[in-house]
Amino acid sequence: MHTRRNFLQQVAAATMAIPLSSLASLAAVPHREGQVLRVALMGLGGYANRVAEAMQSCTKAKLTGIVSGTPAKIKDWQSKYGIPEKNCYSYDTFDQIKNNPDIDVVYVTTPNALHHNNVIRAAAAGKHVICEKPMALNAKEGREMIAACKKAGVQLLVGYRMHFEPKTLEVVRMRNNGEFGKILFFQGQCGFRIGDPTQWRLNKALAGGGSLMDIGIYALNGARYMVGADPVWVTAQETKTDPVKFKEGVDETIQFQLGFPDGTVASCLSTYNMNNLDRFFLNGEKGFAELQPSTGYGPIRGRTHKGELTQPHKTHQTVQMDEMAGILLEGKQPVVPVNGEEALKDLQIIDAIYQAVKTGRKVDLHLG
Repeated sequence: MHTRRNFLQQVAAATMAIPLSSLASLAAVPHREGQVLRVALMGLGGYANRVAEAMQSCTKAKLTGIVSGTPAKIKDWQSKYGIPEKNCYSYDTFDQIKNNPDIDVVYVTTPNALHHNNVIRAAAAGKHVICEKPMALNAKEGREMIAACKKAGVQLLVGYRMHFEPKTLEVVRMRNNGEFGKILFFQGQCGFRIGDPTQWRLNKALAGGGSLMDIGIYALNGARYMVGADPVWVTAQETKTDPVKFKEGVDETIQFQLGFPDGTVASCLSTYNMNNLDRFFLNGEKGFAELQPSTGYGPIRGRTHKGELTQPHKTHQTVQMDEMAGILLEGKQPVVPVNGEEALKDLQIIDAIYQAVKTGRKVDLHLG
């Protein structure tokens, strides 16, 4: 694992020199309505494997390429998914993807610290980009990624799979229809007890933080799509019981509170030290909604004041990739946005949460 971390850090350093000025001359991938979105996965870790498996059931998206720094992984994936040699890239050869018409979009699933440069390189190659969340380490990086994709004329989407989940969308529909009345309160609890202390998620240089950058973003983003508004202030407190596993800059547990323009408040918990935490609760003057589990891979379970939510479960990543194909190829607009601007707001809130933890003060938010 130590060797892998060194490799990832070297990759990050090597990609930082990509000039934004080279993006201007690149044309966007044209829309091809009715055709299949051709996807290259970048970073063949655990989550990429999950996405690849799920994509076997997609009708609008197909895995056609891979990018990895591990030759053995490339060979395994070629064998498993029938990916031709010409569609396989290392981090050294990745920029050549610009000459490959078999790939429309690059899905970045590398560690958080590599997202910024990976996305900019993909944009420089004239490819649309899907980036795992959090989109970057901070809002500054996020703005640079958005600007790079705009300059290149490509779209930037973020892997918010819950934005397409049927029970979640039913709660959003009910809220939009006024079935809960005025929203008063949201609670989001997201956490688990993390294992291997040497993994990249506990390395600040690669993760950018701790639980908040991994599991806490679900509660943060969930507060926004469940309430249906953006917060205007945040307060936060950190608790750390194991400073050996959770070193300086790697948060173990953070509680944070969000205030919305109309007086609605949210109370959220993000932790790497407690299991059995995956619950959203939305309360309004006329009713409520509860999802538990609320963000796991499924099935999601939920109920409202009107009864149990019964929408059928389908693998989240299958739905996500088909829906993203609709966005990129057909101009489809999702109910809850999944673009770079949506992700930037989360990064701004994360920056403010860490500031609130450090200062002990309420931090005003001006998102956008």
